[in-house]
Amino acid sequence: MLIDLRNALKEWDIAVKALEKGNTILLLRKGGIKEVFGQFKVNHNPTLLYPTYEHQKPKLLKSDYANLIEPVSSGWHPETITISSWANITTILKVRESSKIKQLYSYHIWTESFVEERFKWKANQPIFVLLLRVFLLAEPVTISYDSSYGGCRSWIQLNHPISLVKSHPVIPKNNYDQRVEEIREIVMYT
Repeated sequence: MLIDLRNALKEWDIAVKALEKGNTILLLRKGGIKEVFGQFKVNHNPTLLYPTYEHQKPKLLKSDYANLIEPVSSGWHPETITISSWANITTILKVRESSKIKQLYSYHIWTESFVEERFKWKANQPIFVLLLRVFLLAEPVTISYDSSYGGCRSWIQLNHPISLVKSHPVIPKNNYDQRVEEIREIVMYT
């Protein structure tokens, strides 16, 4: 059993909060500009969830989430980052049809227009639907920002490991499994 982690998946702060509250189990990814070979890949699993702020904008989020963020300027980062959770990425689905992504609308936090825009960006590549079983740390851990954490990429290694001891799941396993099945049904069979 893992007792600590250093690897982290960078994701918008608002998305991390939605995962931590159990409002969603789903992330949509195509990868950052600095991805190896220009394509998203799950490099680490399990992984800490590292909140980012730079690219999140109210117009890209459903109304329930749009008013919860304050946009920041390009290149801005906080002096400290609070890590509150980690996740097992239990399911990775590659989706190439926009109609299937549209059917997942109720399962994520983004607007239809943003999802469509992401779908068209690097049109020859699929959108990766990641399903995450999220665990809250026993206590949030605040770390100092390091320049090695910057850049438009999905994965980073923290300078120091974070303990997973006494962390607990956000969603009970049977409820999580039910959501996974609903999403898989949409992606695989509709």
